[in-house]
Amino acid sequence: MLDTVLDTIASYKEAAEALKGKIKKAMFYPIVVIAVAIIVSAILLIFVVPQFQNVFASFGAELPAFTQMIVAASEFMQSWWWALLLGTVAVAWGLVELRRRSPAFAHFLDRTLLKVPVIGEIVKNAAIARYARTLATTFKAGVPLVEALDTVAGATGNQVYTDAVKRVREDVSVGYQLNMAMRQTGVFPHMVNQMTAIGEEAGALDTMLFKVAEFYEQEVNNAVDALSSLIEPFVMIIIGVLVGGMVIGMYLPIFKLAATM
Repeated sequence: MLDTVLDTIASYKEAAEALKGKIKKAMFYPIVVIAVAIIVSAILLIFVVPQFQNVFASFGAELPAFTQMIVAASEFMQSWWWALLLGTVAVAWGLVELRRRSPAFAHFLDRTLLKVPVIGEIVKNAAIARYARTLATTFKAGVPLVEALDTVAGATGNQVYTDAVKRVREDVSVGYQLNMAMRQTGVFPHMVNQMTAIGEEAGALDTMLFKVAEFYEQEVNNAVDALSSLIEPFVMIIIGVLVGGMVIGMYLPIFKLAATM
């Protein structure tokens, strides 16, 4: 069965990489745009606002509150930009290390992520799709169910589902049916449990799990497409608030001075 198994593995990798690529593509654009907006804002605060500040000082008039807030932010950035940069890197590194070293913290982060609107649904559907496809692939290759669940636990990509699959493995190893063990975790949708039960009763567990994987992969694709459409205007709003607000704040004293002349 070597040719069949290798073909199944190849199909699995293609589907998994396509799903991963779809999610990365949807998230890459907003992350890059927001990062550029933050960098541009920092450059304005550190290098441009001080030039305006010298001009404002020659006016001899009280600055609008919004402009004062921007000038204060500029002075803070000029003095403490290095602390903000080091602090951001340290916090990011600390969170990554803490997640890697502490299962409880990783479980908390992943459970919180599942509750985030839209994104949480994508993460949940992706985890279920990976679970179903990995289990179907290993089971179809002739791996015993209990051993297959060992492999599946690390493939879900979410600590909540990893812990759930480990509990499923423990229950299956003492005689529970797979669908009953999945129901007891409380993290798998009713449809997934029902499809699994049908597959077990019909002796076609791998076929049913492949259908589950295809369904949830399509759900992820649809959700990612919808998210991409929603993110673009949201990103434009963030850029407008950061950069546009700063520009308006710098020109308010000039407008105020012109109005009094």
